[in-house]
Amino acid sequence: MRHVIAVLLENESGALSRVAGLFSARGYNIESLTVAPTHDPTMSRMTIVTYGTERVVEQITKQLNKLVDVVRLTDLTESHFLEREIMLIKLRAVEQSRSEIKRVADIFRGRILDVTETSYIVEMTGDAEKLDAFMKSVGKDNIIEVVRSGATGIARGEKSLRI
Repeated sequence: MRHVIAVLLENESGALSRVAGLFSARGYNIESLTVAPTHDPTMSRMTIVTYGTERVVEQITKQLNKLVDVVRLTDLTESHFLEREIMLIKLRAVEQSRSEIKRVADIFRGRILDVTETSYIVEMTGDAEKLDAFMKSVGKDNIIEVVRSGATGIARGEKSLRI
């Protein structure tokens, strides 16, 4: 099962490597990892996407809680949450394909950020399924390069991850 784990940790050098090291030392895979400072510059928010059984994810969260840098964490998949990812995608756009790519980008609510004689760069946000569907719609022959941020998420309603 896919799990999205939100971690609040001290914004100090080495904190990210200790979290990643915990996963690799135990043979767990990280599918996606995002991290950035919060409104409090002494804290960072990390979002980890991983796959595993309930037992494996419980072990992961227990081990993460033991790390000195980790202040608090939650498995977002245990409640209602919003998840987004950002993608920048460079597409081959020549002759007739230009208008078709623009039309598909509009349908998916993407923004064309850069236009050249032979390419478009499109910015798109959404869940992974939306981004995958866009790539499928434009066709792999038109894709030159893809950069994705990885998932980030936040609990809905009053639930929050804070000290």
